[in-house]
Amino acid sequence: MKNSFIAQIPSVEPVPKGIARPLWSVMIPTYNPGKYLRRTLQSVLSQDRGPELMEIAVVDNCSREDDPESLVRAVSGGRVSFYRHPKNEGLIANFNACIERSRGHLIHILHSDDYVLPEFYAEIERLAKLHADVALLATRCFIVDEDEIITAVTERIQELENCGRSAEAFYYETPMRFPGVVIRRNFFEIHGGFMPSLVHVADRELWARAVSLRGGVISSKLLACYRACASNDTSRVARSGENVRDMLRLKEIFRDRYPRFSSDRARHSAAYMAFKQARKFRAINDLDSAKRNWDIWLQNCSWPDRLKEALRLRVRRLSGRDKWYDE
Repeated sequence: MKNSFIAQIPSVEPVPKGIARPLWSVMIPTYNPGKYLRRTLQSVLSQDRGPELMEIAVVDNCSREDDPESLVRAVSGGRVSFYRHPKNEGLIANFNACIERSRGHLIHILHSDDYVLPEFYAEIERLAKLHADVALLATRCFIVDEDEIITAVTERIQELENCGRSAEAFYYETPMRFPGVVIRRNFFEIHGGFMPSLVHVADRELWARAVSLRGGVISSKLLACYRACASNDTSRVARSGENVRDMLRLKEIFRDRYPRFSSDRARHSAAYMAFKQARKFRAINDLDSAKRNWDIWLQNCSWPDRLKEALRLRVRRLSGRDKWYDE
């Protein structure tokens, strides 16, 4: 890994000596959480190991709406601690603040619109005992909508189900989701936290780093739920195309870190995502978002792909079925 990329990884200080260390730190970053934070808290509290074994904390990124502190008090009765940043630090900085404020050996960063299912913490504890040295411990996830209706599931990563150190599953896509992932705190102390230069793929970079340096194990069980809805951060960055730009930035990092990584394949994957997003936003008449993604596709697609799409659009124009931006 080049020194410039290493310098982008923020350090994490060890927990000071003399401070009681629970097994768990469940850290819930939030910002204007709306109606979902209650469900998140309830899913954790239903599996509470008690204060000696489980720290539960909400780290609020200076919310301007929803009064999350009052909700935390009402739901947890004082069991869950609450910290509010004096100003908004940004998404990744808040994730790193969760790590810095944690005291436990196993850190679970759980977004305030996601939740866990019964036995999640028991399964991770089982994996942690069975694989005492690995950094990343995870389960598969359901993808749910605003009403908790299941729309998809994350795929199995079979090469990591019995523990492994290959990061290849993370080279070109994000095969896991945040609520299913737990990282040992001592990994962060040695190898640093989330890279601030990345947002949409900061999780993928960290997970690949953890697996390749210290190993990972992923249960085939579906024990966490990732909420995909129009209002969350993933949807917002898709409208700007920033998620695709993040993929292109990650390409440069992985190119220098992993010898078997293909920059051409990664660029093609990023361009294809921009293409899909452009078509999606065009379909719902969000033309500004469509144009931003279309431009990114044009800048990064291959010439054969550009020619193929140009011919397809010309046919649609001549038939009067569609109008699009000039190539």
